[in-house]
Amino acid sequence: MGQFRFLTAGESHGPGLTTIVEGVPAGISLSEDYIRQDLARRQRGYGRGARQQIETDRARISSGVRHGLTLGGPIAMFVENRDFSTGTGPDGVPWVDEMSIEPSDVPFEPITKLRPGHADTPGITKYSHDDARNVLERSSARESAARVAAGAVARRFLEEVGIEVHSHVVGLGGVVAAPQEAIDWVQLEESPVRCADPVATEAMIQAIDAARQDGDSLGGVFEVVATGAPIGLGSHIQWDRKLSTRLAAAVMSINAVKGVEFGAGFDQAAMRGSTVHDVVKPIDEWDRNPDGTWVRPWPRRSNNSGGLEGGMTTGEPVVVRAMVKPIATIMNALETVDLRTGEKVDRAHYERSDITFVPTCAVIGEAMVCIALADAVLEKFGGDHRDETVRNVRAYMATAGPSHAPASTV
Repeated sequence: MGQFRFLTAGESHGPGLTTIVEGVPAGISLSEDYIRQDLARRQRGYGRGARQQIETDRARISSGVRHGLTLGGPIAMFVENRDFSTGTGPDGVPWVDEMSIEPSDVPFEPITKLRPGHADTPGITKYSHDDARNVLERSSARESAARVAAGAVARRFLEEVGIEVHSHVVGLGGVVAAPQEAIDWVQLEESPVRCADPVATEAMIQAIDAARQDGDSLGGVFEVVATGAPIGLGSHIQWDRKLSTRLAAAVMSINAVKGVEFGAGFDQAAMRGSTVHDVVKPIDEWDRNPDGTWVRPWPRRSNNSGGLEGGMTTGEPVVVRAMVKPIATIMNALETVDLRTGEKVDRAHYERSDITFVPTCAVIGEAMVCIALADAVLEKFGGDHRDETVRNVRAYMATAGPSHAPASTV
């Protein structure tokens, strides 16, 4: 069982989303305003749908924090769905009635025109439903708001031990961004598609506009970069303790993600081993912190591994890349079949949707990487209070490096 874990509950058009986060040490400053920053970033992005103008997501903390500091117990949060009380469904029935907890006398039309690419068909079969809404409400990407809230809590913890997590879009709608030597993460937030390449940004916007005009949707690729992770998080001992396993599972759990790679990724399949593997620098090329500890013990000349070897962090930046398929809900709906008869239907069910949410997926990817890293840090260093965890990290890093370093370098 993980040290840092979370659960979410709620439906897309229900009253709201609930998140419970467990494992956060006591003594960490945390506020609703801090969490709100990531929730706002999740809602931005060119190609998002009309719902983003309805919702103004804010996670209300109801437990686990007192006077601005975590208590060490579970943190409970609630993100309201404003659409529940103000909007109506596609059949004109208010969401309050459509999603009523109690039996309702208000007539509504069940969804029977199954949507290709969604959870509809396997979900109704598995749970014996006669209305696809019973599946789509929970499988909706709206649930990711609860994950981002949990990820913000994890991010706040990681900041205490010097780990930062950022993301950017490297491909969208067939447009590929040029590699960037360095990214200004603050400036990146101004990009409507979270892309650091201004030329590619304009081309991505044009691709989104063209897809919107055609009633279609677009996918893409995002990259998450985590810096400051100490060497040795994760383990090679068992398959499920490998950090690469946990990171891949965390990112693959995001709606519409269909592939994950680390570092140079699948390109390594066409490379020779002599050019793939990350050579360790000799000690005379290492850098020290002011306190005498190594900035990064055992630093590398390259980072094709994406900061992971044998399921453990190497100390280099952790680089995770994910492929997001085009959104399955499209205005120009696909041919499908009817749930009740199995007969052909010209157009699947459609509710308002985004043209693309690759930039949003990048923010969700940050959240999931933060959660996996927070779990790995607590697994390695423990600590019931923030100061204990930080002290354990510093003690570990003070001893990392060669046991017989040349005297001239000490």
